[in-house]
Amino acid sequence: MNIFLHELKTYRKPTLIWTVSMVGLMILFMSMFPSFSKDAEEFQKLLEGFPAELRKAIGLSIDSIATLLGFYSYVFLYVKLTGAIQAMNLGISILSREAREKTADFLLTKPVTRTQVITAKLSAAIVSLIVTNIVFIAATMGMAAALADEDFSRKAIFMVAITLFFIQLMFLAIGLLISVAVPRIKSVVSISLGTVFGFFMLGMISSTTGDTALRYVTPFNYFDSASIVKSNSYEGSFLITAIFFTIAAVGASYYLYINKDVHSV
Repeated sequence: MNIFLHELKTYRKPTLIWTVSMVGLMILFMSMFPSFSKDAEEFQKLLEGFPAELRKAIGLSIDSIATLLGFYSYVFLYVKLTGAIQAMNLGISILSREAREKTADFLLTKPVTRTQVITAKLSAAIVSLIVTNIVFIAATMGMAAALADEDFSRKAIFMVAITLFFIQLMFLAIGLLISVAVPRIKSVVSISLGTVFGFFMLGMISSTTGDTALRYVTPFNYFDSASIVKSNSYEGSFLITAIFFTIAAVGASYYLYINKDVHSV
């Protein structure tokens, strides 16, 4: 039994659906940019009437919204939300599916260790996310090139786009930890949506208040698109924290899964 290939086959359809959804969302929003840029001054005046707190919460920057990179940074906020849901669904499904379908005891009677099981399943999930991000980044770069009427930093737009993968890895790790920590998960979607939107709301509050400490609580604010565009770099403290958090969550998941009792049917 090749667990890795079996999991890849299982994730094939959901990965296709999520990838098409994110690419479609990006293309839909970015296709509005030409019209937006033509009437940039009017739109900027309109946005000035919005409360500053609201603009910060939804990632609107009046100074840069009329530029391709600034507009993409705003659009990317909603792509991140969609990608986080995909990653959470994957993370929670990795091990909870066996419990729901009552096949966990059958799987563990095979000549494979628990470490091999979780590694194969996690690897398949990561490959699915990699495929999604390759397609999404390629579509982003192509769309940006098609819309640009002046030179733009391809490095900056790539650095923003690739943070989708970083954020997804964090949510994948959170989902994996939930899948081994919670005994019985009846609905993956409800837990996934609740967790992701909870973090998203915390991200909006953090953006509104400017609370740096609160930024560390939600993965959505680890990679600030406006800051990346401005400096062409990531914030070191948040990058290091993201790596540490992901490794710690995955490590804890391995420990719990290896030592937990798996009830037979």
